[in-house]
Amino acid sequence: MHHLFRLVLGQKDLSRAGDLFSLDDSEIEDSLTEALEQIKIISSSSDYHTNNNDQAVVEICITRITTAIRETESIEKHARALVGLWDSCLEHNLRPPGRDEDTPHAKIASDITSCILQNYNRPPVMALAIPIAVKFLLRGNKELCRNMSNYLSLAAITKADLLADHTELIVRSILQGNTMLLRVLPAVYEKQPQSINGHLTELLALMSQLEQPEQYHLLRLLHVAAERQQPEVVQKCVPFLIGHLKDSAHNDIILNILTEIAGYDPVALHSFLPRLKEIGEGFPYLIGQMARIYGAVGHVDEERARSCLPFLVSQLANMEHSFHHILLLEIKSITDTFSSILGPQSRDIFRMSNSFTAIAKLLTRQLETTKPRSGRGKTSTEIEVPEKLEGTKLTIAENQDHDKLQVKIQAFENIINTESNTPGSIRRYSLGQVSKEEKKDIRFTRSRSLALHTVLTKGLSSDDGELVGSRDIPASISLSEIDPLSQGNDESPFKAGTDRSQLRNSSVSHPSIIHIESENLPETIEDNDQEETPETTPGPAEYHDDLYLHLKENLSKVKAYAVEIKKKIPVPDQCTIEDSVRSCVAKLFFTCSLKGHYCLYSKSSFILISQEPQPWIQVMFLFQQSRFPEPLSIQSHQVQSLRSLWEKTQAGGALSFETAMMESTFLQQKDLDQVQLHLEEVRFFDVFGFSEAAGAWQCFMCNNPERATVVHQDGQPLMEGKLKEKQVRWKFIRRWKTRYFTLAGNQLLFQKGKSKDDPDDSPIELSKVQSVKAVARKRRDRSLPRAFEIFTDSKTYVFKAKDEKNAEEWLQCINVAVAQARERESREVTTYL
Repeated sequence: MHHLFRLVLGQKDLSRAGDLFSLDDSEIEDSLTEALEQIKIISSSSDYHTNNNDQAVVEICITRITTAIRETESIEKHARALVGLWDSCLEHNLRPPGRDEDTPHAKIASDITSCILQNYNRPPVMALAIPIAVKFLLRGNKELCRNMSNYLSLAAITKADLLADHTELIVRSILQGNTMLLRVLPAVYEKQPQSINGHLTELLALMSQLEQPEQYHLLRLLHVAAERQQPEVVQKCVPFLIGHLKDSAHNDIILNILTEIAGYDPVALHSFLPRLKEIGEGFPYLIGQMARIYGAVGHVDEERARSCLPFLVSQLANMEHSFHHILLLEIKSITDTFSSILGPQSRDIFRMSNSFTAIAKLLTRQLETTKPRSGRGKTSTEIEVPEKLEGTKLTIAENQDHDKLQVKIQAFENIINTESNTPGSIRRYSLGQVSKEEKKDIRFTRSRSLALHTVLTKGLSSDDGELVGSRDIPASISLSEIDPLSQGNDESPFKAGTDRSQLRNSSVSHPSIIHIESENLPETIEDNDQEETPETTPGPAEYHDDLYLHLKENLSKVKAYAVEIKKKIPVPDQCTIEDSVRSCVAKLFFTCSLKGHYCLYSKSSFILISQEPQPWIQVMFLFQQSRFPEPLSIQSHQVQSLRSLWEKTQAGGALSFETAMMESTFLQQKDLDQVQLHLEEVRFFDVFGFSEAAGAWQCFMCNNPERATVVHQDGQPLMEGKLKEKQVRWKFIRRWKTRYFTLAGNQLLFQKGKSKDDPDDSPIELSKVQSVKAVARKRRDRSLPRAFEIFTDSKTYVFKAKDEKNAEEWLQCINVAVAQARERESREVTTYL
C-alpha cells in the first residue's frame, strides 16, 4: 500500500488526507484494494458512527479511491474489495435518523454505489454487485433504494439474466412502494414468469398510484406476459386493460396488448366488444386497432362474425378517422371466410365502388336483408346480382347482350387471375399490420374493377359495338409518372368529372354494376364536375395511391393543422438518421429563417439529437404538404425522402410510412407534448422563438434586434450578478461558494470574492461550452430548485441562483452567448475558407 495511504488510514490523520489528491492516479492504483480493506476495518469499529474524524478520513479516502478507479479504468481489478466494503455496510444501521440526514455507513454505501453505477455495463462487476445491490432494497433508506433501483434498471438492459434469481425480492420491493423497479420486470419476465404471475393481481392494483412512466412499464410487462399466451394471465389482464382503455396516455399500448391476445384467444374479448365500441366512438384514432380486434373475434364463427360486422361497417362510413382501408380489409376477410353472409355478389360490392360511404351503404343493406341459409340449394339457372340502388334487378334472360358481355368479362378475369397467379376472391387475413402484399392485392382488385368498368362502358356505348380487348387493359398503373406537385401544368392526368360521367353511364346501361350517388362524392369532385374539361379517358392511376386519396379527402384539415403545429414545433432544416447503441436517433439541424446581421444561426446550426425520430418525420411530412396546393403522392420526391428516413427507424412489425401517415395523420397529443418537453430540456426556446409577424421561427437576436445592438457593444455585459458555485462535497469544506459573475463577450468571468471589484479567477470560454442545462428534474425537486450546469470539454460547473426566475434568466443569456460564440467561430472559418 502506498505510504501516504498507510499514514492517513493507519494513523487516521485528517490533516494529511487532502494530500492524496496530489498523487498521480497511476501511482496509487496498485494500492487501492489494500486501502479498501483497511477502510472496511475502520468503518466496522464499534465507535465509528460517533467518531467524526474517522468518518471524514474514510469519506476523503473513498472519494480518492473511486476517482482513481474511474480514471485508470481498473474497476474489474478492484471490484471484489469494493463490493466487500459495500456488503459490510449492510451489517450496520442504514435508516436515516432525520430528514436530509444519512448514517455514516449509508454515506459509504452511496459513494460506492456511484462508482459501481458508472460501470453498469461490465458483466464481471455486475455478477459481484447485483446480489449485494438487491439487499439494499429492503433496508429502509429511500435514497439508497432509489440509487439501487437505478443500477438494477441499467443492469436489466445489459444483463437481465443476472437479475432473474432475485425476481421475488424485486417484486416485494415494488409492492412496498419502490415502483421505480417496475421497469426491470419486463426484462426478467422470460426467465421468471411464475414469480411475477403470482403477484400480478397485486401489481395491477398499483396502477392508480403510479406516475405515467411507471404505468407505461407496468403495461410493457403485461405486453410481454400476453405474448407468452398463458390463460391465467389473459384472465387477469383483459378486464384490467379494458378498464383503463379510456386513458389517452396509454390507450394505444393497451390496444396493442389486446390485439396480441385477440390473435390467439379472441373468445376472451367477445364479451367486451360493446365496451370497445363505446370507447371507439369516443376516440376515433383508436378505430384502426379496434378493427383488428373485431376482425379476430369475427373469425371465430359465423354468429360472432354477424355480431362484429355492423360495427366495422358503421365505422367504414364514418369520416372522422382515416382507417377505412383497414376496416375494408377486415370486413372483406370476414365475409370471405363466411361467404353466406353476403352471398356470391360480395366481390362486386367490394370492387366496383371507390367511395367507402357507398360500400358501407351497400353492406348495411345486404346485412339487413341477408339471412342465414335455410338449406335449399340454388339451381344453376338462378344467378344473384347486386340490388340496384333504384330497387330493380337484372337477370341473364332480360338482356342477351349482357350475357355475351359476361362471357368476355369472365375471359378477362381468367387471364388476369392466370397472370397474377392469385384468385381474386382469396384474401389473406392478418391480425397485425396490413402487409404490403395485402395492400398491393386490394389496389390490384380496384384497378381490375376499373378496367372491367371501362370494358362495360365501351362495350355498350361505342358506336361500332366492338369490345376492347382485355389484354390491352393494364392490371396496375403507377403514379411514378404523375407529378401531383406540378403547379404549372393545367392538364390533369385524370378528370374526376369524366370519371363520374362514365360511372353514371355504366350504371344506366348495366344495373348490375354499382355506381356512386352524386351526394356521396367528395366536394372536390363536385367542383370539378362543374368545370369544362376536355373529354379524356380516365385512368385508374389515382386509385393506386392510398396516401394521395387520403390526403385529398382531408387536405383542408391537414393544411390547417400544419399551420397551427408549425407555431408550436419548429421544422428542422435537415434531418439525418443515425444508429445508436439501442436504436436509431434523429439528428436535427435548425437555422434561423431571417439570418439578420446579428443572427445567431446564419452560418451555424442548433443541433438536436432525438431518441424519437418518427414524430419529427411526421412534422416534416405535414410541413411539406402545407407547401403545396395539391395532395402529396407516395411517388413524389418529398414523400420518398421522408419514407426512406422512416424505414431506417422502423422496428420489426412496425407500420410502413404510408400506413402510419394515413392511420395517424395528426400528431397524438402525447407525442406533441414529448417533442415540446424535449425542446425545453435542451433549452431550444432560449435561442429560438416563433415570430408571428414573419410566420417563421427566428433566433433570439433576429426576434429582438434592440437587444442585439446592446449585446454587441464592446465591454457591455449581457448579464452580471451573484451566483453560488458548487465546491467539493466533504463535510468540513463549504459546499457552495458565492461569487460575482459577469457574462460579456466570449467569456463568463467570475471573481474570487462576492464583489465585482475582487480579482478575477480563470474565466469560462464560451466557445468551449458543450451545453448548458437546468439541473435534472429529479435532482431539482429534491434539493436544487434554482441550479443549472455548464458542461465544457474538460469540466462541469454547477451554479445556483437566488431564485428560479433568476436561474432562467442566466440560462437564457448564457445559451444566447454560447450560440453567439459558435456563430462567430463559424463565420471566421467561412471567411478563412
